[in-house]
Amino acid sequence: MPLVVNLRHLEAHNAHLQGELPVKELDLDTRDELIQAGEPLRYDFEVQKLEGSSLLVQGSLQLTLECQCARCLKSFKCPVKLDHWACHLPLEGDESVPVINDCVDLTPYVREDILLEFPQHPLCDAECRGLPNTVSGKTKNPQSAGQPRLVRPRGPN
Repeated sequence: MPLVVNLRHLEAHNAHLQGELPVKELDLDTRDELIQAGEPLRYDFEVQKLEGSSLLVQGSLQLTLECQCARCLKSFKCPVKLDHWACHLPLEGDESVPVINDCVDLTPYVREDILLEFPQHPLCDAECRGLPNTVSGKTKNPQSAGQPRLVRPRGPN
């Protein structure tokens, strides 16, 4: 079920929303094979209706990503935390949010801000050196394998 808030309920008091949203409902399209969201999004925020016909959403969002290191391909977990998340949503004008049956779906705005926090180049460790160098075959000097030898011309001594 998406994150929906009823505007009529906000006229009387602010709404406090807390819980988990399954990744399927969040509809994340990472477009990156190294990043997958497997655990649900945890949210805890308050929705307030402001006088200028807008909503103010403030709170925290947390999602744990299953990543593979871009250098060594090691699997690791990467927490995405937005501890002081805030979102201003106008209810009128050109940039107004869609209102359906007096309800506003907050899911697209949560999704957008979570995606902006995804790592662009996931690393298991900042000092990761990548895959270990492996030498195949019987070559003892890997630097010279497959490279022509440099022969220096001999001149008069």
